[in-house]
Order: sequence, then structure tokens, then C-alpha cells
Amino acid sequence: MHRTVNVLLVNTAGELLLQERDELAPRCPDQWGPPGGHVELGESHEDAAYRELAEETGVVLPAGSLRLWRDEVFRYAEEDRVAHYQLWAGRAALTDAEVVCHEGRQMVFVDPATVQGLDLWESARHFVPAFLASTTYAALAGGR
Repeated sequence: MHRTVNVLLVNTAGELLLQERDELAPRCPDQWGPPGGHVELGESHEDAAYRELAEETGVVLPAGSLRLWRDEVFRYAEEDRVAHYQLWAGRAALTDAEVVCHEGRQMVFVDPATVQGLDLWESARHFVPAFLASTTYAALAGGR
């Protein structure tokens, strides 16, 4: 089973960091979702969350900045694929100008009101709306 991690990073405006993949992406081209990826052999999900965020965005957060929001096995609808997901959430005083897009078309903070209008990849359609409706998101966005 694939081990996968995503980072749900909220800025001080309450916006969520999302990546738009480009047309060349091997999976889910031209779709949106949170930064993240596969957990490497011998790596914890938590370590992978910090590594993936740094690799994809250039954002390096201190240890303890992220907390586990969801730990779930996700089965894709149209594939014989199952992944063990952990989603880690945190808050950072960042703007788009402080985020580098190392993967995909763009990596930007998105207003939660506009997320529903984006073409989210399948696992993001499952997790992102639930996160935005959660008490964890409300607490992270609450300081705005």
C-alpha cells in the first residue's frame, strides 16, 4: 500500500496553500490539491510532510509546526489503488510571494470560498472540503 502525505498549510488570511498541477503531470494533470507526496522507505509520515513541503514550495517549517489532522486509508474510485494518507495541518505567516513552485503550474494560497470552484484531484476532493469544515481549520484560520 502506498504511504502518502499532504500538508494543509493555512496562512494568516485563512487561505489554504494549494498546488495546480500542469498538463505534464503523470497523475491528475491540470488539477488542484495540497502539497505532498509519497513517504520514502524508512521515513515517517511526519518527516515526509516537512520534506515534501520544503521540496515542493521552498517553505521550511520548524519541527512541531504541523499537527496530524487525518490518518486514513483512501481507496481511489476508478483505479485498483489504495493509499495510506496522513494529512498534516499548520499555520504560517506567508504570502504567495514567499512560496516557490518547484512542481506543477503554480503553488498559491487560495481563499476557501473559491476552493469549491477548482478542479480538485480525487483525494483532494475527499480531504480538502472536510478540512475546511473542520474545527482544526477554524482554529488555524481563527487568528485572522
